Amino acid sequence: MAVDLVSLALISLVSVACPIIAGLIPGKPIPETVLLLLAGALLGPHGLGAIQSTDAINLLSDLGLAFLFLLAGYEISPKSLTGTEGKRGAVTWAVTFAIAFVVVAIWPTLSAFELDGLAVVIALTTTAMGTLLPILQERGILGTRMGNEIIAYGTWGELLPIIAMALLLSTRATWQTVVILLAFLAIAVAAAAVPKIAERIGGYVHRFIVANANTNTQMVIRSVNLLLIGLTAVSAVFDLDIVLGAFAAGFILRYLIPEGDQTMEMKHNAIAYGFLVPLFFVVSGAKVDVRAIGDEPELLGLFILLLLFVRALPIFVGLSTGRESRTMDVRERLTIAFYCTTALPIIVAVTSVAVSAEAMSQQTASVLVAAGGVTVFLMPLLASVMAHSVNADLGEALHEIREQPRAVAHILAEHRRRERELHRQLKARLAAAGARHADTFDLTERCPGGVCNVPDSEDDGH
Repeated sequence: MAVDLVSLALISLVSVACPIIAGLIPGKPIPETVLLLLAGALLGPHGLGAIQSTDAINLLSDLGLAFLFLLAGYEISPKSLTGTEGKRGAVTWAVTFAIAFVVVAIWPTLSAFELDGLAVVIALTTTAMGTLLPILQERGILGTRMGNEIIAYGTWGELLPIIAMALLLSTRATWQTVVILLAFLAIAVAAAAVPKIAERIGGYVHRFIVANANTNTQMVIRSVNLLLIGLTAVSAVFDLDIVLGAFAAGFILRYLIPEGDQTMEMKHNAIAYGFLVPLFFVVSGAKVDVRAIGDEPELLGLFILLLLFVRALPIFVGLSTGRESRTMDVRERLTIAFYCTTALPIIVAVTSVAVSAEAMSQQTASVLVAAGGVTVFLMPLLASVMAHSVNADLGEALHEIREQPRAVAHILAEHRRRERELHRQLKARLAAAGARHADTFDLTERCPGGVCNVPDSEDDGH
């Protein structure tokens, strides 16, 4: 008990310290998640040994993972799956899976038909939507054209790997796995149907839950927790990964509350991001063997490069050939591709399955998880740099750097100043034209190349 509480206290300290440290860094280039992983690796069993991965801590970590996928599933609109870009996102994922399979097939130490190879194949095709959503929201990308494309491609990058895990990483016969998945689907449908029927009938239980949504009983929150933990428990009993149950719970919750519920969302965000999700990332970091990374740094770099080749490149091609997305600037398409290559939770899940089945060493799993952690830092950073360059005159900047290589810092600072001034002017014009939320819309979408399709103000001089 003492070991559990000491570990939990240290994890809580890390959870408080990391966002403060991240906020002190100018421009916040390092997401809080990266710092949580680093702190876990430093303080975990393979580091200083201050945080121990006990059964109690691992249970809380699993709940954190479950909440992460619950919120990810809840944020997904059916339109992002069935629309034109959503369908293209599904096809693109199938292409990434095929490329990953070929890559692993020619990998000398892996077999594409064995559990360790299949785990790597799945890991190369994933998008960490649960990790990305807070970053996208903080940067004002959700609800913009780029944000919608990220959701369209990223949703399939999280949903289909989960299904692939259930089908391909199971030690059962294929027909048995299919039967179990159908049984799980039936239970999930029932879990969605019962509340809908209760709402339609308007019986005592439904009235009681609604009436006590904000009292000390917090019945809505308790009901959602029951849905989440119940489906993750069913997943565990069926020997499926718990992320399947958690993601299904998120889908069901969105089906039950299609318009959303701000109060409920705020409360669950508090539970998730206030405690369980940061705990999950710290514990994930604690499972990383830093010495193994030092022994195989080339594997770390190779896996990151493969993620760019297997995941980012097909998404960029898909955007470039899409009827609606091909009109986007090249740098906008690259921005979307980089964001969609952010990967971590699924990598943690698939490597855990492979290690538990003794098909993958803990050392290799540590390197792959570390690579996933690097993408949480690297891909949003590359996406941010690319997005900021859309409205800047990048060609002119590169020309000036070639002419004056010693003045690179000054040139970049000057172009950054110009870019900020351009954004300020665009925001002012949008606001003057009566555009809503002009401070959070993606200006490169609304005003490509700095040209806004809104009426000029009489006194703006244009």
